[in-house]
Amino acid sequence: MFKKILLPVDLAELDMAKQAIDEATSLAKVSGAELRLVTVQPVVPIVAQYTPLVAEQKIADFAAKIDYPREHISATVRFGAAYHEVLTEAKEWGADLILLCSHRPTMSTYLLGSNAAKIVRHATCAVLVLR
Repeated sequence: MFKKILLPVDLAELDMAKQAIDEATSLAKVSGAELRLVTVQPVVPIVAQYTPLVAEQKIADFAAKIDYPREHISATVRFGAAYHEVLTEAKEWGADLILLCSHRPTMSTYLLGSNAAKIVRHATCAVLVLR
């Protein structure tokens, strides 16, 4: 089974992330896996929804609510393009599964590509996408 499960979290859509957390927690309980939450903020401060400290606090608060032993949960904030930073975090941390939620595709994501699609295409570990 999986030993390190990475969970990308969009702080603006925490309800969607709860679905991924529930699934990841179920998988983690089977093998005692570690869970890592990662949120990615844009580099351009005007576009960023949260300052670094606010983002760190928000992701830590979200992680604290997970029904899983605290010593097996960590959280981090990265800055840059979402798909790139998620893939980099997965590689650096040694994740063997990236578990994320995705919206139903729209015409714009078919033409431009979504972050989930880019993660699936370029990940070097397993990826589970929940709708």
